[in-house]
Amino acid sequence: MSGPPSRLIDSFLGLYDELARHLRRRTSSGERAEDAVQDTYLRLLDARSSQGEIRDERAFIYRVAGNLAIDAARRDQRSAGDGEPDPSLPDQAPGPEHQALAHDRLRQLDRALRELPPKARLALLLFRVEGLSHAQIARRLAVSESMVAKYIGQAMRHCRDRLSSPRR
Repeated sequence: MSGPPSRLIDSFLGLYDELARHLRRRTSSGERAEDAVQDTYLRLLDARSSQGEIRDERAFIYRVAGNLAIDAARRDQRSAGDGEPDPSLPDQAPGPEHQALAHDRLRQLDRALRELPPKARLALLLFRVEGLSHAQIARRLAVSESMVAKYIGQAMRHCRDRLSSPRR
């Protein structure tokens, strides 16, 4: 590594023990906590060259470490579910009747969405499917945030009414 250590790295080194204790409590695993602390250091080294103004270095370091600990926990959860299914357990796959009912319900939802005005449909899909905030949707649709809330509410009520009414 070239160049002098940054203030961010100096802050990290000063917080090392405190951060490791915090992550051990948070993860309930000394090994996972140590991995997260090391990953934090590497991430901070990468951030040195691209860092803008960081107002609170301690908060930034804790945020990076916390996010890395969460990422590691999610990776562990995913990898724990990668094993072969236990043959002694009953098959958890939905049966044909359940699949047919779910497919019919999906067709009803699709029909209800197609009945919506274009902006209300788009606002609902951007919010529920894409996970955009009201502010992001408002910018994309060139409307106010309160209008986005109205569009989403209108769309949700319409879909709820269509799905709860008897089939047509």
